[in-house]
Amino acid sequence: MKVTIIGAGNMGGAIARGLAKGTIINTAEITVSDPSEPTLQALQKEYPDINIMCDNKTAIVDADLIIVAVKPWLVKPVLAELSLQPQQVLVSIAAGISFEQLVEYTALPEQTMFRLIPNTAISQLESMTLIASYKATPVHEKLLIDIFNEMGMAMMVPESQLAATTALTSCGIAYVLKYIQAAMQAGVEMGLYPKDAQRMVAQSVKGAASLILNNDTHPSIEIDKVTTPGGITIKGINELEHAGFTSAIIKAMKASR
Repeated sequence: MKVTIIGAGNMGGAIARGLAKGTIINTAEITVSDPSEPTLQALQKEYPDINIMCDNKTAIVDADLIIVAVKPWLVKPVLAELSLQPQQVLVSIAAGISFEQLVEYTALPEQTMFRLIPNTAISQLESMTLIASYKATPVHEKLLIDIFNEMGMAMMVPESQLAATTALTSCGIAYVLKYIQAAMQAGVEMGLYPKDAQRMVAQSVKGAASLILNNDTHPSIEIDKVTTPGGITIKGINELEHAGFTSAIIKAMKASR
């Protein structure tokens, strides 16, 4: 299967690297197109078998899967210059660009399309990737799920839920990082070196996530395991609640829709 990625920026480059590390797509069948030659050359230096070029129209000629990884305001002009074939699958990672708009930009109402919302952890093969489909078969949907499960975890959602789920995952990763940053600051105030505090907190966050994902449990259950009566953890939990921690997270998520 031949894949073309239009855009070699942070997200496009991360997807290219993820595909190259995976087992589903042969690296020699990955083409990346971008106007920046230095960016393309840096990518090819890491993965010599990846094909690079600066011409989007040429890049998609033999592609089975076309991933448009450009900023939302560039999607329309980029798609306007492409001549998609009926058998080609179009994937857009531009947040906020609906299927209705993609159909308008391509003038192809019967084209198989996907909207894809990864997060920045895709560069570490740890993304939570959301996928919505349009005119796609179950075979197409399984292919997308399989490809992006190799870069973390992928989930099909209706397009109507993309805004809410993007708040939880694409924006939400920043809120998790904000917690890590705040906890580090507390550690420094209590006498720890910043790098030590960072490793401690980051590993604790990773461990908490593993408890949930590996055991199919609930945060409340895991919290109860460490909040002994009269203990220090429950005192901290109560301070978080007094300060409006839960409310602040909910408000941040809702503001990000």
